[in-house]
Formats: sequence, structure tokens, C-alpha cells
Amino acid sequence: MTTVTPELLTVPEVMARLKVGRSKVYDLIRTRRLASIKIDGARRVPVDAVRDFIQRQLGAAAR
Repeated sequence: MTTVTPELLTVPEVMARLKVGRSKVYDLIRTRRLASIKIDGARRVPVDAVRDFIQRQLGAAAR
């Protein structure tokens, strides 16, 4: 059985993907709208979490 490790993004990488600033990324993390983990004090966001966030935003915009 092969375990796939999710790709983790840094905050600047998330900023670039979402086209938002640093404060907004940390706000999304703080309000639990964007999942993240801490590794020795460094914040990392799984690629899937960014993808899920975008999908939720698109779904809300379509209503």
C-alpha cells in the first residue's frame, strides 16, 4: 500500500494562488475557512484545502 503525502503550500504560495494578501490568508486560517497545519512554527496549507475553499466560494457565488 502506498501512502500519498498531500502537497503543502507556504502562506506566500497561498497568497499567490488566491490573489490575496498575507493578512487575508491568516484571517481565512484563523476563522477556519482554510485548513492548515503548523510544522515547528511554520504554517502550511494543503493544496486540497485551497481547492476546497475555492469550490465553496464558487458554490456560494452561484446561489
